[in-house]
Amino acid sequence: MAPALLNQTVCVMDASGRLGSALVHRLLQRGYAVHAAVHNHDELQSFKRLSSENKKLRVFGSDPLDYHSLMEALKGCCGLFYSFELPSDNPTYEEFVGELEVRAAHNVLEACAQTDTIDKVVFTSSATAVIWRDQHNSVRSDVNERNWSDINFCKKFKLWHGLSKTVAEKTAWALAMDRGVNMVSINAGLLMHPNLSIKDPYLLGAAEMFKDGVFVAVDLGFLVDAHICVFEDSSSYGRYLCFNRVLNCSKDVVKLSSMLLPSSSPLGLEDEGVHEQKISSQKLSKLMVDFNSELQME
Repeated sequence: MAPALLNQTVCVMDASGRLGSALVHRLLQRGYAVHAAVHNHDELQSFKRLSSENKKLRVFGSDPLDYHSLMEALKGCCGLFYSFELPSDNPTYEEFVGELEVRAAHNVLEACAQTDTIDKVVFTSSATAVIWRDQHNSVRSDVNERNWSDINFCKKFKLWHGLSKTVAEKTAWALAMDRGVNMVSINAGLLMHPNLSIKDPYLLGAAEMFKDGVFVAVDLGFLVDAHICVFEDSSSYGRYLCFNRVLNCSKDVVKLSSMLLPSSSPLGLEDEGVHEQKISSQKLSKLMVDFNSELQME
């Protein structure tokens, strides 16, 4: 960690999600003061109990559609880690959820532009904002951060997760560039965790991802490290595909299927072959070579 970052205050939004909660704990371990902006108000009390035990943690109830609550959470922070979590009362992606995600991204970046102390924003997006394209109408080449999912393709095949992530990230980039906000994005693969469900919106189109060699996943610890690395490294820029698993053979399929539905093979991936990996995270790998994930302040 650069000495200038020691004892700095950062905001994590939404801190009540799986990624957000893990980021809060890791950042506190590294010596940061943290503003935990919690969108799920059912989680507020548990965070408040945690903050009573740690003076470096402050908790804010926030709403990405409430500009004032965003400004309050960002006040005095030098950085923001932002991720959009689905509403608990509607945990599936549909068209209207995409509209909500886009409005939230706009509001958050506008709030950052209005907060003088914000030096850097780490915006969590998805690999689904990178991989979806009409293979018949494009040159077959490896996918990397320069690629964007085709919005019309996503609409045609109702790939709502990819559509939402693509439009929200493009909205954030447009505002960041227009308002001079220093932003980097993490385009994460499928987040692996014990409660992963077949209903996870990332899995829509899994068979096509598998056959195209772009079905990737990421462990929570690696994803947290990637976020902190791109924040702390002053040379980071643009987008970063983030994954540490590639699912491209039958063994990978069987393992994932047993996690999701132990009694069957649910994903339509009963393919005995091995598909060539067609996606690269080389940009992030180079950045993380010297990253010390174990660094923490006593």
